[in-house]
Amino acid sequence: MIVTEDPELLDDLLRLCAAAGAEPLVHHSVPEERGGWEGAPLVLVGDDAAARCRGATRRRGVLLVGRDQDDPQVWRRAVEIGADCVLRLPDAEGWLVDRIADVAEGVGRPALTVGVIGGRGGAGASTLACALAVTAAREGRRTMLIDADPLGGGLDVLLAGEQAEGRRWPDFAASRGRVAGGALEESLPSVHGLRVLSWDRGDCVVIPPAAMRSVLAAARRRGGVVVVDLPRRVDEGVAEALAQLDLGLLVVPGELRAVAAARRVASVAGMVLGDLRAVVRGPYAAGLDEQWIAQALQLPLAGELPVEPGLFADLDSGIPPGAGARGPLARFCSAFWERAFAGGGAS
Repeated sequence: MIVTEDPELLDDLLRLCAAAGAEPLVHHSVPEERGGWEGAPLVLVGDDAAARCRGATRRRGVLLVGRDQDDPQVWRRAVEIGADCVLRLPDAEGWLVDRIADVAEGVGRPALTVGVIGGRGGAGASTLACALAVTAAREGRRTMLIDADPLGGGLDVLLAGEQAEGRRWPDFAASRGRVAGGALEESLPSVHGLRVLSWDRGDCVVIPPAAMRSVLAAARRRGGVVVVDLPRRVDEGVAEALAQLDLGLLVVPGELRAVAAARRVASVAGMVLGDLRAVVRGPYAAGLDEQWIAQALQLPLAGELPVEPGLFADLDSGIPPGAGARGPLARFCSAFWERAFAGGGAS
């Protein structure tokens, strides 16, 4: 709700609400209808209207907004109407857009955000990322799968969704500041019950750090599950993604060269990500097993990635990883989510 008669201030506040994806009610004073003032999730009172709002029911979520940076009486007026804080435009525009968007989106518990990284090329990280996302969606969780590897060929292809309509990474390359979570979700292709942000078939191969920060923050605000497929190289954009993860899974095949390569990946990723765990995939070279590999990497063991019979045949037929609820890969992913949402992560 906006309460003001100042036309210039009203124009500014309407513009900021539009940027945040909110449609406000506008009043010149405290609305007379029962519950109007008390029921609005956020009330923006123009400095010109503060006197007309005296005596209104005291409540949280009232902000006094104006332009005069040098008015010494503004704090008295804020106290009189019980305002949470005083904002001066244009300096506070960015903060105010974020606050309005939080209210418009009904921000609750952020999404559990899991990144998957290959210990070496061909480790199976993209397969696991897709299987985790497909399993989470099948179990009724709001799910977003984000392809942060521009050289990986596109997760939409792995999901047989390359023809699905929706926006791809190049559409977000110039994103800065806040991206509305609801608008992001609705704009992405819907495949197998989840939303996927992947690549088009163009030449764009870089995600600017600001774009990664804005898009992932918007995805997390929607709640549920966010799965991020990450490349092994860590540039500034990937570092932004790592910083927003709750948990990282490093997929390591059971061979010595893969362990050596994975150790380097773990060293770099671990500089940003606080919780990185190993997912080990057989078959194993002589003398190796999942426990030995996890200890060699000095990482907690998240589990042993099972062999999925007929996986490549399924992919050729357009069936994504983890689609078969009774398959070993889907059971692995289901058990992972159960532990993660129980508060134990993947341990």
